[in-house]
Amino acid sequence: MDMALPIVNATAAVLARVSAAFNAPFARAVVFGVHIDGHLVVEGLLIAVIVFQLSRKSYKPPKKPLSEKEIDELCDEWEPEPLCPPIKDGARIDTPMLESAAAPHTTIDGKEVINFASANYLGLIGNEKIIDSCVGSLEKYGVGSCGPRGFYGTIDVHLDCEAKIAKFLGTPDSILYSYGISTIFSVIPAFCKKGDIIVADEGVHWAVQNGLHLSRSTVVYFKHNDMASLANTLEKLTRGNKRAEKIRRYIVVESIYQNSGQIAPLDEIVRLKEKYRFRVILEESHSFGVLGQSGRGLAEHYGVPIDKIDIITAGMGNALATDGGFCTGSVRVVDHQRLSSSGYVFSASLPPYLASAAVSAVSYLEGNPSVLADLRSNISFLHKELSGTPGLEISSHVLSPIVFLKLKKSTGSSNTDIDLLETIAERVLKEDSVFIVASKRSPLDRCKLPVGIRLFMSAGHTDSDISKVSSSLKRIGCANGEKTPNSQIGTNRFQVSSYTIAPSLQIQPEQPY
Repeated sequence: MDMALPIVNATAAVLARVSAAFNAPFARAVVFGVHIDGHLVVEGLLIAVIVFQLSRKSYKPPKKPLSEKEIDELCDEWEPEPLCPPIKDGARIDTPMLESAAAPHTTIDGKEVINFASANYLGLIGNEKIIDSCVGSLEKYGVGSCGPRGFYGTIDVHLDCEAKIAKFLGTPDSILYSYGISTIFSVIPAFCKKGDIIVADEGVHWAVQNGLHLSRSTVVYFKHNDMASLANTLEKLTRGNKRAEKIRRYIVVESIYQNSGQIAPLDEIVRLKEKYRFRVILEESHSFGVLGQSGRGLAEHYGVPIDKIDIITAGMGNALATDGGFCTGSVRVVDHQRLSSSGYVFSASLPPYLASAAVSAVSYLEGNPSVLADLRSNISFLHKELSGTPGLEISSHVLSPIVFLKLKKSTGSSNTDIDLLETIAERVLKEDSVFIVASKRSPLDRCKLPVGIRLFMSAGHTDSDISKVSSSLKRIGCANGEKTPNSQIGTNRFQVSSYTIAPSLQIQPEQPY
């Protein structure tokens, strides 16, 4: 401070002298009635300098070409970014190879095994009537259409399949997609845009997550299958928000969650939807052809009118034992997708023989509703047989064809849990010739639900098949439990995130990407 004071005083003295020097000549100067003093002169000069500097062209150093030696040195030093991250040790997947149809009994590496890894819920793989319909379609249309639906790719069997599904579900219209998993992540961006609000279950699988990401909408997650959390989220989003009343709002859920085997309570979801004026997008890949008295899905299971659900999507690669997917709803909903859904507009249409297989599968379900009773009987028997399995517990719904087994005590690490579950699955296949799979998660998958073993039940499984997989899991689960160090076993660290939602819609949820 002692050194700074003389400097300040000296600066003030210099400014006073400059001001006096400029004030003296103009002390009595008056121009157009304005008194001119030294300060105005200084400010005018500063403005002139600034204008001069701004009007000057920027300096550009002369270009000097690099020599050959400098170019070679730069090329030697340059390292391109890798196309993908390095694969860690143990991360490579050695997938078992099927050598026959993925029926309840199949062949892997020359050995017959019991198959609980294929979502062949109605046991229609290898059905003679479906095979005959495919053969007839191949002879008539060939293998593929070689074009999208809007460009000479629409064949009469596609229209027959769309009409068949719509009539079966009791909806005005439906639309076919070429690939099951692309259905939901094409439908969501077709209706949801930037600025819209989507409230989604945090347990949705990767295809739904991808659709949410592509929509660029504001996404808010609620606790998995927790209706209190959903109601609280909807209340916070709409309470006191006049802006929220003017934008599109959606609830996105799965009927049977692929990542947990739980069934969504559709009756409560519809009640909340109507209370808070949201639209519902329902993904039914694992419930279509499974739930309900006649296999019409979640709406029939809960007795909810089908028109209460705005948009329904489903893949046909599970219960119908074919491929592709469909979306069903009002005529307006379906027609909008024919010009706005990328998976429909830009993909070659579904091969005709697969559409014929879907028509035959729906007809089979209509004529043989007893197959649903067989499926449910098998699910119930498997639940009974798996009770008391060491180290594992069933977390799926009693009607879900996905019987989901998770660790009773997590190791505390999702990767370690997956390694342990895959070890169990490998031993079950190797030692007892039973094919089961652990739930694998892509690095892009943001689902935080616990991993587990998924058993896909089929109406084609026998009691002996179910008893064999149950006894194998009990024996191997017990052996793995004895070998697992106590230090690796901890409490389940799965936690559900909470969301803070301001009335002004300044939402900061955890985004899936």
